Parts: sequence; C-alpha cells; structure tokens
Amino acid sequence: MLFKLYSRTYQWIMKNTAHLLDWQPPTVINCVGCISKLAPKLNEKNIKKVLIVTDEGIVNAGLLDKMLESLSEENIIYFIYKGTTANPTTQNIEDAVKVYNDQECEGIIGFGGGSAIDCAKGTGIAAAKQTTDFSRFKGVLKVRKKLPYFIAVPTTAGTGSEATIAAVITDSKTKEKYAVIDTKLMPDAAVLDPELLLGLPQDMTAFSGMDALTHAVEAYINRGNTKQTKMLSEEAIELIYGNLYRSYENGEDIQARTNMQRASYFAGKAFTRAYVGNVHAMAHALGAKYNVQHGQAVSIILPHILEEYGEAVRDKLAHLGDIAQVTAEGDSPRIKAEKFIESIKELNEKMNVGTSFPELNNEDLKVLADAAYKEANPLYPVPVMFSKSDFIRMYKKVMVSKQKEG
Repeated sequence: MLFKLYSRTYQWIMKNTAHLLDWQPPTVINCVGCISKLAPKLNEKNIKKVLIVTDEGIVNAGLLDKMLESLSEENIIYFIYKGTTANPTTQNIEDAVKVYNDQECEGIIGFGGGSAIDCAKGTGIAAAKQTTDFSRFKGVLKVRKKLPYFIAVPTTAGTGSEATIAAVITDSKTKEKYAVIDTKLMPDAAVLDPELLLGLPQDMTAFSGMDALTHAVEAYINRGNTKQTKMLSEEAIELIYGNLYRSYENGEDIQARTNMQRASYFAGKAFTRAYVGNVHAMAHALGAKYNVQHGQAVSIILPHILEEYGEAVRDKLAHLGDIAQVTAEGDSPRIKAEKFIESIKELNEKMNVGTSFPELNNEDLKVLADAAYKEANPLYPVPVMFSKSDFIRMYKKVMVSKQKEG
C-alpha cells in the first residue's frame, strides 16, 4: 500500500514538472526520397565526419546506398558501424563509440529500426560522457549532457525512436534490459523517407506497426497523458487502422507506408511524454531473456493487459474503438471497448503475429515477473498497478497451451 502511494506520488510529480524540461522535437525532413537531403543538413551544421550506426541487414539490402552517395557528393566522410543486434547491447555501444572516437567523428546517424537508433543514442551518450559504464545512466534524467549532433533515420514504422527521449539497452554481461530516459536523447533531426520502407518484409511490417499501436494505446490510457499526447495517440491510431494492413498486404504501397511512418512518429511523441506501461515492461523482460522480437511481444501481450485493466480503461478504449471505426452506433461503452480489444486480436491473426511464446516456461516466470515489476514501478503511470503475482498470472496467459496444462 505504501509503495503504491509512493509510486502514484512519484508519477504525479513527474507529470506536473515535465513542462520544465527541454522537449524540443527533432527537425523533421519528411517526403518521398528525402534521404538525399540529409547530407546538406550536415553541411549546414559544418559536420564533415560522421559515424553511421546500423546493422548488417540494412547494409546488405542496399538501403544505405542513396545516403552514402549524397554524403560523398557533399564531401562528408563517413564510417559505418554495422554490428547492431536486434536488442542493442552495451558491447555494441562500446564497439561503435570506439570507431567514433578513433576516427574523430563529429556527428552520428542512426539508420535502421529502433535497435539501430537506440544503439546510436547509446553511442552518443558514451561519446559525450566518455564512458561505457551504462548502468549509471539507467532510469530517468541521468545523462544530463548534450550528445553529438544526431540524426535518426527510421527504416521501420513502429518504434518511434526518432521522436523519443529513451533508449532501451541490454547489458551484455548481466543480460538485463533497461531504459535510459533523458531529454538529451532527443534526436536533433529525423529523416522520414517512406521509400526506405518499401519492401519491408511482412513480419516486420506487422511487428513494427503493432508496436506503434501499443505505444499509442498505452500513452492514451496512462495517467500521465496530456491533451497533446491524447491527440497524438488518436491520430496515430486512426492512421494505423487505416494503413497497417494495407502496408502488410502490399509492401510497395507508398501512401500506406507514408501514413504508417507518420503514425509511428506521432505515437513516439505521445509515449515519450505519457510513457508506456505494463505491456512494454513484460515485453522487455521477454526480450532480454529469450531475445523475442519486441514488436511481436507487445502485439501478443497488449489485448490481455487491456482485458485485465477492465473498467479502469473502459471509456477510453470505447473512444479509441470509435476512432478505429470498429464500433457501431448504439454500442454501449463496454461493447465498444470489447470490440476494440477484439480488433487488436483480429489484426494479430490476419498478420500471423501469433498468440503465445513457445520459449516461455514456468521456471522463468518469477525472474520475468520481477524484471517487469521493477521496470514498471514506480515509473509508469499505468491505469492499474500490477503486483509481481499479477505479472506471473499475465505471463501464464501467453504461454503455449501444453505448458498451461502442465
């Protein structure tokens, strides 16, 4: 009881003092083919040497080619770190910042999905603070130093990392996955070029899109929301319901890709102020333990958490159901909320996201629940605070049936 009171007081203070922080959003370059405008932007800032933080898949797919050509035309020297893993680690950051320091770079480009952008943020911290001891930055407002000039270039529509003040890092030694949250992590600029999303595989389209939906929903139902974050969440949800499945069916639909990119950005802006919640706490623990793809994890967990919240979120979910256009005139708020949750399950089914985690077993439940509980409390202003036993019960809901029977 005392911890709950402490948590709610902490969350109230965070919400009511947030306006004192520097929330300057990134300069956004948004159009088809606008990746070619990145190099001139660097020249404007008199940056002549940059580190590109990405992953091997991006390099092999040729997604960097147009940007590299533009950098060369502007006489900007670049170095590429392509070792980023699906869940970026402290070792990734240590390797990347060594390249940054050895080559005397002046700026960083995070190019890829949320993992590459988070790794780039971590590299910026390591460069600015001249350390790779990341445990000291875990939590809120512990960086407190401006990073090198940083441009985020997302190649998925989901994480919203280009609009957030957070980076999720996994400790290479302990395997702990944690968030570093500080306004200093907001990118200076973001390049939203939908051409970079064309041909994104169906599974990644689904996972990243559902990640954006989860960001928008958790930000909307949290106690830390504001008028602005609610508007951003609503806009994101409307765009996602109108364009995610279109993107999944036809990866070359440039308009659907553009709209999903906007949705991801809006959802990112929403949750960086209103926070995520228990869905993400559970998913991060799963990702750290089993290396589960993050977007898939939140997709599967989301409807179960919303059902568990019950009446605490009924009216808000009813409104989101109207925005998603999955309700009917005359439906009660309860029916609307149920239809919205059902629509999430239907999206998961249509896009073959899955319904459970084969990796999950009873022996790991306590460790996972402890990690989720520690992440969520006192930071996340969730509608309903979960105990460790609540988290165990929720994990059991997403175990495969044979394990449930066991």
